[in-house]
Amino acid sequence: MRHPMRAALLLLLILPLTLTLSSCTLKATLDTTSDGLTNFLSSTTPGAWFTSEGLVKDQHKVTAFTTLNFQNLKEDMARGQGEYLTSLGTLIGVPADYQAEFSALAQAKYPYLVSSDRTTPGEMLATLSRELSASPILNKLSVRN
Repeated sequence: MRHPMRAALLLLLILPLTLTLSSCTLKATLDTTSDGLTNFLSSTTPGAWFTSEGLVKDQHKVTAFTTLNFQNLKEDMARGQGEYLTSLGTLIGVPADYQAEFSALAQAKYPYLVSSDRTTPGEMLATLSRELSASPILNKLSVRN
């Protein structure tokens, strides 16, 4: 197979879908997930997302993580805690001392970050970046997506 990393990413995406079906319909979940995955995997430059070793390039890690874990991330953000939210914070450079503030901001701003069931991972990251900029504590962080 020419792109083994892409196949592995697809498997990582499909497995959680089969294990966690919530109140949203399967079709809506698959549409939202496949839209994000299509945006993540499609590129005009074949090697744009991946290194020659098949790893996601540093500048795309936040987008890749968010796209592949969007449903779990939204659940963590709504609760204001969880491993996916902590991982996102780590990826965008939130120091360990400020993870609680980051989680609280994500929970407080959740209605803006995920304004509808059609919000894409990219839209959520753009809104998160704006919210971080407005935060008196977290304003030095920026989301690169």
